[in-house]
Amino acid sequence: MNPVFLLRLTLDFIAAGLLLAGLAYYWLDNVAHELIGTAMFLLIIVHNGFNRRWYGRLSKAPREALGLSNTVTILSLATIMLVLLVTSLMISRSVFGFLPLSGGYSVRQIHTLAAYWALVIVSIHLGMRWSMIMATFRGLCGMTTPNTVRVVLLRMAALAIATYGIHSSVVMAIGSKLTAQVTMDFWDFEASTQAFFVHNTSILALYVFLGHYATKWLRTWKQRSRAATTV
Repeated sequence: MNPVFLLRLTLDFIAAGLLLAGLAYYWLDNVAHELIGTAMFLLIIVHNGFNRRWYGRLSKAPREALGLSNTVTILSLATIMLVLLVTSLMISRSVFGFLPLSGGYSVRQIHTLAAYWALVIVSIHLGMRWSMIMATFRGLCGMTTPNTVRVVLLRMAALAIATYGIHSSVVMAIGSKLTAQVTMDFWDFEASTQAFFVHNTSILALYVFLGHYATKWLRTWKQRSRAATTV
């Protein structure tokens, strides 16, 4: 197992965890929120450093559905992270408060909108690579032989978590957050902090699930299309 790849994978999961933590703004104080965001962006810079060659090959990226969906997802993620970074700097009151930038209520709305879209696109991005991630974990655990029972159980668990993610999307009003609708529905962290993270993690899992199976379908469709053209 390549130790550099394992390090990259670990850092990516830490960055995703920091994104989830950053969503709990009303549970954290502002300094903690900004420090979490700063750490996340440092990891994103590292991630892009590892994957810098991809941008150089962008003009030669595959144009079929699978390759195009991958390109669109990555570029969308890069764009939303750039928006999140710029708005972070504009509304910073602690870590980057010294910068001659300012942002009011509208900028905060854009920042929140970008954060929830980042959650969705990061999840889809992970889902598109989930087969590779699971293969890595199987290698680490020494699971070198296929096991039908294990596959069925894991798929059932994934479906259950994704289903709960639909429920969590309703509870957390994710639709309103992704369309920047102003609501007075704020999570009561005094009532439950754990549930907040459970719901948001299940939403992340839902979009990982969708990204994974959409990618599998596109890959199968690509293989069938190639087979049809060779007949």
